[in-house]
Parts: sequence; structure tokens; C-alpha cells
Amino acid sequence: MTSTCDPKHAPAGDVDAALLMIDSRLKSVYEGGTASDPEHKVLIEQFTASLGPGGIDDVLDGTCTIIYMFMTWLRKAHEEHDKDVIEYVVPGFVTSMRRMPRSVPREVIPTMTALVVAAGTGLSPNLWRKQYGDWTIAEMTPLEATAFLLAEQINRIADDREFAVRMIADALNRADADED
Repeated sequence: MTSTCDPKHAPAGDVDAALLMIDSRLKSVYEGGTASDPEHKVLIEQFTASLGPGGIDDVLDGTCTIIYMFMTWLRKAHEEHDKDVIEYVVPGFVTSMRRMPRSVPREVIPTMTALVVAAGTGLSPNLWRKQYGDWTIAEMTPLEATAFLLAEQINRIADDREFAVRMIADALNRADADED
């Protein structure tokens, strides 16, 4: 029986824009920036303002698509070593989120954790979240932090600071080539 949260029913969203934001955040942090880096914040605000009506929803869907792809990669990597992705990813993820109180209010940590668990068990994060209503303003930065933390974990596993972003970019390029 198929779930209503099956990824085949989910919109992919603007994965390119979401990936740009994640890549920008990773580079900022790797170069010594912080989550409250004013320059990065201005760039993101300018970028999101340029998206127009509906653009933010597309970026949210794109971010969820990336989270799903990251968790799929992490699940496969852990399964190769007979480990459960939830057991090995979620505790560190929650700990990291708890260390980011200015960016991630405590009350959204359960939602972001459930989003990661949904993706880790093969469900679409955006369809899973939509069951509980619209995204809230309080969830925007934590959603970005979720994608960032998963990308950072993948980069550490791969011992390559650009691996996670490159993996998604390569998947997008393959999808574009398949359409041609």
C-alpha cells in the first residue's frame, strides 16, 4: 500500500535555488562565518525577495527534496555497514540543533527531527509536513539548518567539504540530460 507521503507524489520544487542557499551557507561556515553572518543574511534576503509569489514555496519544496536525497544517501551509507540511519544520524542532529538556540527555537526541534525521520524512512519530508498545516515563519531557518547539518554530516563522512552539494548537482545534471 502506498503512503500519501510517498515521494513520487511530492513536488520537487526549486532544488537549484535551495542548493544555492545550502552551498552558500556551507561555504560561509567553512570560511569561518557564523549562522548570524550579516553578509550572508542580506544575500539570502535579497535572493528570497527576488523569487516572487510562490517562489518561497518552491524553495521550501526544493529544500525538502534535498533533505530527502541527503537522508537517502545517509541511509544507504549506513546500511552498507549494517547500521540504522535513524539510530546514527538523529541523536547527533538533535544535539547540533540544540546548540543553535538563536537559529533554531527549541519548539521546532521535534518537527525538524520528525522531518528527518520521515525522510530517513523513505517518506517525502514536504508531504509529511503538509499533513500538519502550512510551514511557519519559525520553521524557515531551522529547515535551512536541517539541510545544512545533513550536508555537513555527509561531507564529514566523505571527507570532502563539497561532496554533498556536488552529489545533488550531479543528480540534477543527470536529470536534465535524461529530459533531453
